[in-house]
Amino acid sequence: MSLAASADRPVTVVGAGPVGLVTAWSLADAGLPVRVLEADTVNRTDWRASTFHAATMELLAGIDGGVVADEMLARGLRVPRYHYRDRRQGLVAEFDLGALADETRFPFRLQLNQQRLVEILLRRLPELGVAQHFAARVSGLAPDTGGVTVTTEDGTAYPSSLVVGADGAGSAVRKLLGASFEGVTYPQRFLIISVAEDLRAVVPDVHADLAEVSYIADPDEFVFVLRTPESWRVLFPIPPEEDTDAALEPAAMQRRLRGFADIGHDYGILDRQIYAVHQRVADRFHEGRVVLAGDAAHINSPMGGMGLNSGIHDAVDLGRRLVRAAAPGGDLAAELAAYDTVRRGVALDYVRADTHRNTQMMAERDPAVRAENQAALRATAADPDAARAWLRRASLLTAVAEQGIGRPLAASSTHGRPA
Repeated sequence: MSLAASADRPVTVVGAGPVGLVTAWSLADAGLPVRVLEADTVNRTDWRASTFHAATMELLAGIDGGVVADEMLARGLRVPRYHYRDRRQGLVAEFDLGALADETRFPFRLQLNQQRLVEILLRRLPELGVAQHFAARVSGLAPDTGGVTVTTEDGTAYPSSLVVGADGAGSAVRKLLGASFEGVTYPQRFLIISVAEDLRAVVPDVHADLAEVSYIADPDEFVFVLRTPESWRVLFPIPPEEDTDAALEPAAMQRRLRGFADIGHDYGILDRQIYAVHQRVADRFHEGRVVLAGDAAHINSPMGGMGLNSGIHDAVDLGRRLVRAAAPGGDLAAELAAYDTVRRGVALDYVRADTHRNTQMMAERDPAVRAENQAALRATAADPDAARAWLRRASLLTAVAEQGIGRPLAASSTHGRPA
């Protein structure tokens, strides 16, 4: 059975975050009718994920003539190198994405707040005929002969050919499906503070030549530092016994910042967020004509910048499959089954494994294990072949090459530039 999307029964995407909007955009660019439902009354402006990997930029550049990718490049910060460091000893290993210049047009991490991509897409989607409904909180899903009818809290019914739940970690769509969200929650929470100061100019000698993306290990309080066009962002773990409100007190945040790099006065804090950290994957990514994508399907530690990127990969993979399913002779059931298998496999085998490893490595308390981890990192960075393999995996090029993005069902594994 093919996907019979129509103006009366478009594909309904629930969630106007980056994953939902990329899903809608990829479908609309291919000519499929789409609507977007968002529970919030306006687009959120809080700062969240901010790293776009090479594989992700390759995918985005392949949609809509590359106009959105071009604007992202113009507004973002290109970061070719990143560091693994020790808070007490300094640099452990440097990895340079320039080593992948023969494989990707984007041999860097593009640092750009995810809300900038959302802003770009909210402007672009109406031009492609996508209807956007804010203050539309989903409360019901009812399969019917034409697909699924979505109901919102105000009683409005939205007949749909298919529903994509891209409505975040607390997904109403996932809950309505009854899908479990298996995994763990870390005991500590993460505090991200965005500061006005240029950290490369003010950090102490042990962190001289700080890369614009740096993972800084420490058994007591690891730190993750990255630069965006607006600010430098510093991530600290918050122990479970510390009260959230106390951690967000201005004086407490200043103590943490000055404990990392004392600049002799208070930092200019531009933004701060504190949140719980999970490693969870839904037990299924689709049921009937309802599909999950992004944080609605899988959430993970932010170490490695995988969450936003893997969610966008879900969106593009699903978009390609739905376009094929809408063509004459398309097999929607088979395409959704393949999406479930491939994207759930990536979430388990790549994203969850790598982000958990990164988090554990930064917080390792055993001195012998810490020394072993650091020796392995140094050896990997010093070996061109090993470093290249590390960079390909970290940038998700490996996952795309091995698993494909929307690859036709009968296609065999390919390698090289993302498909």
